[in-house]
Amino acid sequence: MSTERDFLAITDFSTDELHGLFALADRMRTGEYRARPLEGKAFAMLFMKASTRTRVSFEVGAWQLGAHPLFLTPRDVQLGRGEAMSDTARVLDRMVDGIMIRTFAHADVEEFARYSSVPVINGLTDLQHPCQILADLLTIRQHLGTFEGKTVAWIGDGNNMANSWCDAAFRLGFSLRLACPMGYEPDATILARAQATGRVTLVRDPHDAVAGADVVTTDVWASMGQEEEQAQRATAFAAFHVNAALMQRAASDAIFLHCLPAHRGEEVSAEVIDGAQSRVWDEAANRLHVQKAVMAVLMGGEPLG
Repeated sequence: MSTERDFLAITDFSTDELHGLFALADRMRTGEYRARPLEGKAFAMLFMKASTRTRVSFEVGAWQLGAHPLFLTPRDVQLGRGEAMSDTARVLDRMVDGIMIRTFAHADVEEFARYSSVPVINGLTDLQHPCQILADLLTIRQHLGTFEGKTVAWIGDGNNMANSWCDAAFRLGFSLRLACPMGYEPDATILARAQATGRVTLVRDPHDAVAGADVVTTDVWASMGQEEEQAQRATAFAAFHVNAALMQRAASDAIFLHCLPAHRGEEVSAEVIDGAQSRVWDEAANRLHVQKAVMAVLMGGEPLG
């Protein structure tokens, strides 16, 4: 059973630990940090969902820290032929020093962590996307100096991104306004915990969420695995389109973020994602730096603080 620390959600780190993690990631981003704490170690990356940013950032990051990354899909391992998650976890546990999983059900990642004695990192589930939110917060620090005292406006689906934004606001205390259509709210338990801080609100009008916000962020209307809902979601989210007019309601120095891939002309206009306020390319690059920090801490013993 698990004896090492895992990273399955933002709340797995304390507030002080998150600040330490961002400081470490900043040192990695600027090139100040050049250590290789994972020298001689192996890092298994299990992909049940396709990926661009998650695969490249983890693979390059593990290599830069000294580890040997292993890219595994259901075609490469026995999960594709019905082997139990717990059995695969117990096999990999004895051969590698850390595991990243990108999958559908959050329960699968939890089961993997339960049966593995090496650190398990959540690369994405349908419930949570914590590594992406860490990268988003690092981007806010990079361009706005801090996320403390800032207001983040989330526009669109109450999906895994929205859930992880709620967790981040719960831990770090910034203001979060979520604009979601009726029936597309974040997870009820995660939302309620975040709203108890008094700094997280759910609204139905994107204009209310964006007014004076420091950060405006969104995601596709239909995530991977929801393609059959595309037409229904296009109707439900028609008013949740981030364009130049909506951005004008935000603070004058507000930045725009998107976890990518983006569907230009749907959730965001080309003029916004390619515009002067967009920081999506720095945001994508920061996946590498923040995930290196997570790996260095969990697998390499790098201290936080």
